[in-house]
Amino acid sequence: MNEYEIIVKPHISEKSTEAAAQGQYAFVVNNAATKIDIKNAVEKIFNVKVLSVNTMRYDGKKRTRNGGAGAIVGYTPKWKKAVVRIDTDPKTVEYTVDGQKKTKKYKSVIEDYGFTQ
Repeated sequence: MNEYEIIVKPHISEKSTEAAAQGQYAFVVNNAATKIDIKNAVEKIFNVKVLSVNTMRYDGKKRTRNGGAGAIVGYTPKWKKAVVRIDTDPKTVEYTVDGQKKTKKYKSVIEDYGFTQ
């Protein structure tokens, strides 16, 4: 599973919008994704440092509609939500590759989340 299959879409709600100011972002993720997969995907896609990942599984809601032969009962799909806390004051990371000194700077916010702060 690649990073773009793990993160399905951002979960935008009033609560998640308020939490984004403190560096917590909510995403709808693949049901088979683990916390480590989610952390690596968010770090790679958005270039941020992830501090923690909390996940929740939701069952599908029951839906009923009337058909020609009576009531038809079905369910919406099951889904999984991940709340990711990022480092809002990241430090520059220095490392060496083949004797060359390199630095990596992480972002402090996710600009592509779906709204502006």
